[in-house]
Amino acid sequence: MINLSIPKTAGCLLIICLVHINSIVKAQNSVKEPVVQEEKINSLLQKMTLEEKVGQMNQYNGFWEITGPAPKDGDAKKKYDHLRKGMVGAVLNVKGTENVRKLQEIAVKETRLGIPLLFGYDVIHGHKTLFPIPLGEAASWDLAAIETSARTAAIEASAAGINWTFAPMVDITRDARWGRVMEGAGEDTYLGTKIGLARIKGFQGDDLAANNTIIACAKHFAGYGFAEAGRDYNTVDVGTSTLYNTILPPFKAAVEAGVQTVMNSFNTLNGVPATGNKWLQRDILKDAWKFNGFVVSDWGSGMEMIDHGFAANLKQVAEQSANAGSDMDMESYAYVNHLKELVETGKVDIKLVDDAVRRILRVKYKLGLFDDPYKYCDAAREKELIY
Repeated sequence: MINLSIPKTAGCLLIICLVHINSIVKAQNSVKEPVVQEEKINSLLQKMTLEEKVGQMNQYNGFWEITGPAPKDGDAKKKYDHLRKGMVGAVLNVKGTENVRKLQEIAVKETRLGIPLLFGYDVIHGHKTLFPIPLGEAASWDLAAIETSARTAAIEASAAGINWTFAPMVDITRDARWGRVMEGAGEDTYLGTKIGLARIKGFQGDDLAANNTIIACAKHFAGYGFAEAGRDYNTVDVGTSTLYNTILPPFKAAVEAGVQTVMNSFNTLNGVPATGNKWLQRDILKDAWKFNGFVVSDWGSGMEMIDHGFAANLKQVAEQSANAGSDMDMESYAYVNHLKELVETGKVDIKLVDDAVRRILRVKYKLGLFDDPYKYCDAAREKELIY
């Protein structure tokens, strides 16, 4: 008879080897899809013209009666022409499956590369079914209920064609004169962080590729809640202790929890507008915290840099914002009008543009929009799930 028993030492080694191999297989399986995704993104980037890359960094507000005739003149016509040329990466305030599908069809069928759009909307305290304002929810201290509120909002918003919400606001604030206190969780950093995480989980769920999840946006990066005298868009001047112990922790936690987008803020922080602040957006957010989503400006916050005296005109706004790490320009018209020229003249490195576009495309891949650009355009689902 042959003895097939394995010596104890050999058995231990075998078990260790099997465990090690199993861990390697699991690791390989866990990184397989992201690697494929990055290959697809890089392949698409190589096909894009500079103008198309800049287009991905441009977000427009809903600009005409979408189900009606195409605009014949004015600003709406210009935006429509940009859309057909692939010069728009995202829109906001367009909702309803019919409207969303109409725009998405233009992006997918009429542009050269057929890159789908993101559709953003302020889903702040419910979509159609309303919940208490965020400050009211925070007063409950009920994290499970707050997550359910966001989950319900995501189900309804996604059924109406929306795939991106500009929430949660995780600004900590201690001045009741600032009207936007209602959109946050109050004055406590620990509680505010927990509530922000609950809302992100509710919006994004466990699977971004599902048709009932939407990407969240942690805002406003950073210091918006500490505007002097509670005056919106104002100066923020804080010390390092307040910045690192009060203001930044909710954003860092949001990044660690996988939030897909971060919105910069209108205010200056210690003399520099957040939209043009390289230290905030590149050094801290992207380099130190390894954030791999994208940064979107607040509405027209690029133009606000002129009012803050930091930029002389929109061309300077585009240069400063792109170099600082603001990836998508919401309604400032800075990138779409000036960024191509700035790259061609060497004022902005093409590598920075590629990084921004790569981040935007990555989020679109995670949402599954390249597999099915119309996944949020099911009219039957909209009718069933609203309310």
